[in-house]
Amino acid sequence: MSSDRGPLRPDNPKPWNDPRVRSVVFQILAVSAVAWVGYSLFQNTINNLASRGISTGFGFLDATAGFGIIMSLIEYDETMTYGRTFLVGLSNTLLVSGLGILFATIVGFIVGIARLSTNWLVAKVALAYIEIFRNVPLLLQIFFWYFAVLGSLPGVRNAVNVGDVAFLSNRGIVIPKPVFEAGAGWIGIAVLLALAASIALVTWARRRQAATGQIFPAFPVSLAMIAGLPTLAYFVMGQPVGWDVPTFGTFSFSGGVTAIPELGALLMALTIYTATFIAEIVRSGIVSVSSGQTEAALALGLPPRRVLRLVVIPQALRVIIPPLTSQYLNLTKNSSLAVAIGYPDLVNVFMGTSLNQTGQAVEIVAMTMSVYLAISLSISLLMNFYNRAVALKER
Repeated sequence: MSSDRGPLRPDNPKPWNDPRVRSVVFQILAVSAVAWVGYSLFQNTINNLASRGISTGFGFLDATAGFGIIMSLIEYDETMTYGRTFLVGLSNTLLVSGLGILFATIVGFIVGIARLSTNWLVAKVALAYIEIFRNVPLLLQIFFWYFAVLGSLPGVRNAVNVGDVAFLSNRGIVIPKPVFEAGAGWIGIAVLLALAASIALVTWARRRQAATGQIFPAFPVSLAMIAGLPTLAYFVMGQPVGWDVPTFGTFSFSGGVTAIPELGALLMALTIYTATFIAEIVRSGIVSVSSGQTEAALALGLPPRRVLRLVVIPQALRVIIPPLTSQYLNLTKNSSLAVAIGYPDLVNVFMGTSLNQTGQAVEIVAMTMSVYLAISLSISLLMNFYNRAVALKER
C-alpha cells in the first residue's frame, strides 16, 4: 500500500532493516578488523624479533649511552643513559620548533602586510621573497644556509669580535652565559608578575575603550612593567645574576654559551621557508575583510595603522588561524630534517645514534612517533583555544 507521501513503512521494522542498527554493526565490525590487523602485526613483529634474539622492552633506556652530543640544553655527558639522550633530543627539537614558530610568525605577518602595501617597491620585494623561497625545497635551503652562508664564516682564530663579549665564527656564535646566584629566583617571579599584570592591563584597556571610546596606552605601559619590575628586583636582591663572558683559549673559546651553526642554519631555513606560506595566509585573511570596514574606519578619522590593528586584523584572524595552525604543525615536523646537517634533534640523536647502538627499532620509533604526535596535538589544542578566544561573537 502506498500513499501520496510515498510507500508506507512498517511500525516495527526488522533490526537488519534499521539504518541505525546497521550503522552500529558496521562500525563494530570495522573497529574489530582494524584491531585484529594491529594485533596480528604486533604479534608478528614480536615473534620475528624473538626468533632473531633481539630483546624487546624499554629497559635499554637505563643503559649507558657512551656517546657525546654537540649541544644540550640540559646536563649531559657520555656516562648518562639512553633515556637522557631522549630528553636531550626532545629539548633540542622543542627549542628549534618554538623559535621557528615565533620568528616565522613575525616575518610572515610583516611580509604578508607588505604584500598589500601601496608602495610598489615594498609590495614587489615581498612578492619576490615569497615566490623565491616558497618554491625552493626546504632541504636545499638548509644546505644553503649551512654550507654556503655559515660555512663561509671565518675560523675560530679570526672570529668576528662583537664588543669583546660575543664572537661569531664557523663554529657558531659564543655569547655570555648568565650565572644565577641566591635570590635570582625573585627576578623570575617579577617577570611572571609583570606578564600577568600586562595581560590584565591590556584586557582592561580594551574593555574600557569598547565602553567609553577612550584609548589607554596599554602597550608602552606594559613594556615599562615588563622591563621595570625585573630590573627593580635585580637591584633589590643585590644583583644576583652575573655573566660568564667567553674568552679565547688555545684552540677555541672557553666560557659563555655557544649556539652551534647547525641550529642557526636550521632555524633560518625553517623561518624563511614557513614565513612565505604564513605571509600568503595573512594576505588572504586581510583581503577577506570587506573594504567597507576599512573605509568606515578611515571615515571615522582612525589612522591607517590603527585601522589595520583594531579593525582589519581582528576580523581577518578567523580566516588566518586555521591554516596558520597547519603551518605550525608543518614547521615542527620539518624540523626533523635536522638530521641532514647533524643538528642533535630527536630524530638525529635518538632515532639515529641510539637506535644504531641498541637495535631497539620498534621501541625507539614508537617513542619518536608518539612525541611528534603529542607535540602536534598540543599545538592544535592551543591554537583551537586561541581561535575560540578571538572569534567574532554575535550579540
